[in-house]
Amino acid sequence: MKNRILAGSVIASFLLATGLAVFPHGAAVAGEDDHVEARALLRAGKILPLATILATVQKRVSGDVIEVDLDHEDRGWEYDVKVLTPAGRVLKVTLDAKTGVVLKIKDD
Repeated sequence: MKNRILAGSVIASFLLATGLAVFPHGAAVAGEDDHVEARALLRAGKILPLATILATVQKRVSGDVIEVDLDHEDRGWEYDVKVLTPAGRVLKVTLDAKTGVVLKIKDD
């Protein structure tokens, strides 16, 4: 079963700037208590902070982050980060949310 949480670049930028780290599991649309759930996932060590994930992505792909998803897959949590490259391509970078390891990079 796959659960997906979507956050736009504005939310991702806000979270990065404020130190909030993650997006929660459980609903397709962000709710008022998502930050509480997100912090619980981070404190439980189930996911890395968004700032850490974005730093890893920017080491691998240059461009602007335009979307961030946090998905709960059968094998665990994964971040999907979409990046608009200077050449105008959109790349999707998938990372293990607990370890930060890049699992794949593909055109989106």
